[in-house]
Amino acid sequence: MAAHNRSRTSALTTRSQDFGVRRTVLPGGLRVVTEHMPGVRSASVGVWVGVGSRDEQPSVAGAAHFLEHLLFKSTPTRSALEIAQVVDGIGGELNAFTSREHTCFYAHVLDDDLPLAIDLVSDVVLRGRCRSDDVDVERQVVLEEISMRDDDPEDLLGDDFLTALFGDHPVGRPVIGSVESIESMSRTQLHSFHVRRYTPPRMIVAVAGNVDHDETVALVRRSFKGHLTRGPKPAPRREGRLRLRTVPELTLRGRDSEQAHLCMGVRAFGRHEGHRWALSVLNTAVGGGLSSRLFQEIRESRGLAYSVYSSIDTFADSGAFSVYAGCQPENLGEVTTVIREVLANVATNGITDDECARAKGSIRGGLVLGLEDSGSRMHRIGRSELNYGNHRSISETLARIDEVTTEEVREVAAMMLSRPFGASVVGPYKRKRDLPAAVRGIV
Repeated sequence: MAAHNRSRTSALTTRSQDFGVRRTVLPGGLRVVTEHMPGVRSASVGVWVGVGSRDEQPSVAGAAHFLEHLLFKSTPTRSALEIAQVVDGIGGELNAFTSREHTCFYAHVLDDDLPLAIDLVSDVVLRGRCRSDDVDVERQVVLEEISMRDDDPEDLLGDDFLTALFGDHPVGRPVIGSVESIESMSRTQLHSFHVRRYTPPRMIVAVAGNVDHDETVALVRRSFKGHLTRGPKPAPRREGRLRLRTVPELTLRGRDSEQAHLCMGVRAFGRHEGHRWALSVLNTAVGGGLSSRLFQEIRESRGLAYSVYSSIDTFADSGAFSVYAGCQPENLGEVTTVIREVLANVATNGITDDECARAKGSIRGGLVLGLEDSGSRMHRIGRSELNYGNHRSISETLARIDEVTTEEVREVAAMMLSRPFGASVVGPYKRKRDLPAAVRGIV
């Protein structure tokens, strides 16, 4: 075998017996990661690219998402219609998504159709054409998607909140871009983004289901023929420390709506800072379930809102902890006051042992139940390889969750909730001074 065709394969070692993940690094730095799932008849394929909206310049904001749409329009051997017909003809699913730090193109098929799925997804990612006519058509689709986002208060609020928290940093920009950036983006800019960013060292092919690792590697090698050259190594995982000169702020988006929608929170920890599971326990106890403090205080005890919850966004070098609530405009002040009281109490006193135990049980159950299909397993190993460069078995992950203590959660709460808050509101208000004093006082 020629030197430039050599690859490195390893069965990832682990202390437990429930681990079927194997990893091969092909020439050119392309990584292939598989997980064998006995007893299923499906296979899920994902080509992960370590490129997202935070890698864009302001002039091409939304390019990663626009390109994700565009690559499905045609390849040298398939039209958009032929791609759709192939997928429909096997009863499969073909789709993609873009985030701030990565893009994923994926397919879910019967195990017998794995060769076709790998060929199809690879064809789209590697050889999708950026034709001028397709750019003009898909531009309108993306603009419609922006309009759809603007009509959904929760989606709109999510984008506005990260902007309020991170300012003009790329993490704070919407993944979807803006009307102005999408309208002005050219075919040349999108093609250049594709050629420069979509390279094998930044790519991972993750496959889970009733699959054989060696056969999968052979299929990937064939589909990536011409793109695997000697020399490049896998790109290092995204790291660093986010340094911002701006402070969180309050933003308002006036809408003639029946409800007022609030999102408030703080900058949280990056995924490499070691607080991952304690933060998850804190989030679950505060606003992640029916027994959480926010749900009980705001909905069950006072009936002030139908929807109230907390959530976490995690990036390589930072993150966000946020609380969302939608309520009648006349109740927004009281809802905000209760949220602030709950968070202040948790920052000072932490959570109880019982809350910690319930939260860990909720996380454990959600993790295991959410990994019973090949698609979720594919997403898990793809993200693990891209974000961490390593893999834990489910048993090891469950053990790490069990290790979280009430004191560790208290320390994380005290550290994080003492940071400056940012907030965004979508609702029937013309100016910030029309907002309740409790809202204006968040920042």
